[in-house]
Amino acid sequence: MINVTVWNEFLHEKEPGIVAELYPKGIHEAIAAGLAGDELTIRTATLDQPEHGLTEEVLKETDVLLWWGHMGHDRVSDEIVNRVHERVLKGMGLIVLHSGHFSKIFKKLMGTSCDLRWREVGEKERLWVVDPAHPIAEGIGPFFELPHEEMYGEHFDIPAPDELVFVSWFEGGEVFRSGCTYHRGQGKVFYFRPGHEAYPTYYNENVLRVLANAVRWAAPRHGASPIYGHNQPLEDIRTPNPLAE
Repeated sequence: MINVTVWNEFLHEKEPGIVAELYPKGIHEAIAAGLAGDELTIRTATLDQPEHGLTEEVLKETDVLLWWGHMGHDRVSDEIVNRVHERVLKGMGLIVLHSGHFSKIFKKLMGTSCDLRWREVGEKERLWVVDPAHPIAEGIGPFFELPHEEMYGEHFDIPAPDELVFVSWFEGGEVFRSGCTYHRGQGKVFYFRPGHEAYPTYYNENVLRVLANAVRWAAPRHGASPIYGHNQPLEDIRTPNPLAE
């Protein structure tokens, strides 16, 4: 079993309008329902919960954390950001969604501004699979399309990805690195671009397939545990000391 926590600031959905109509229970609940399966145990957490729902106990029990944020980046406690950062370095997977590119945790892990160009007119997005052998692309054809999405365009100020899985093309002509993987410490990070709150992106079967694949890819594999700090030698050290002569 893979233990998954879906985190969402849960702010847009509380305001009257299209977002509340599309996601009446919140984007986090839509993603959780779309990911539901026999091999996943899923919980959700939101900004307004104590410790943003990301207590030490919750994170200790989380194999993969999905993160959606937009309006409330500045409202996320630095203490919680540091807590998540530490867990990623120790092996927890992190999947950052759409406008989560500006989240404190993603910028901390990337070490760059994570800025980009954007436009919100509801244009078509075509996501090309540029690494068809990657497990995150399993079950996806050469490309898939979203009829309406927010445009993100290059330059995207991120470090060069370890692996680039998807590249987006938009109706207005822009392209964007929309599926990027990273390794940070013992943890794996995947940034996935689609997911503007005003469109039903998180009901799309291809988007949900990518997220499910990414969860399996990012889950810890429980390899050898690294050891840090001062270390005693395993063998006798008999190197002559020139100062002793």
